[in-house]
Amino acid sequence: MFDEEKQSPKGEIVLGEDLYDFSVEDLSERISDLKEEIIRVQGARDKKRRGLDDAAAIFGKS
Repeated sequence: MFDEEKQSPKGEIVLGEDLYDFSVEDLSERISDLKEEIIRVQGARDKKRRGLDDAAAIFGKS
């Protein structure tokens, strides 16, 4: 029962989370996952920026 309450090192990444219980392998995997997420977020940002630029080109800047 108590094991269910203990947070597993794997799973959702929580910013600012205590990393003490993570193994070296878990931390390496976390770094890889975060790098992939950064690339995904940058892609979304760039797509939105292109949309804003396209709208500004059509309607003029406000």
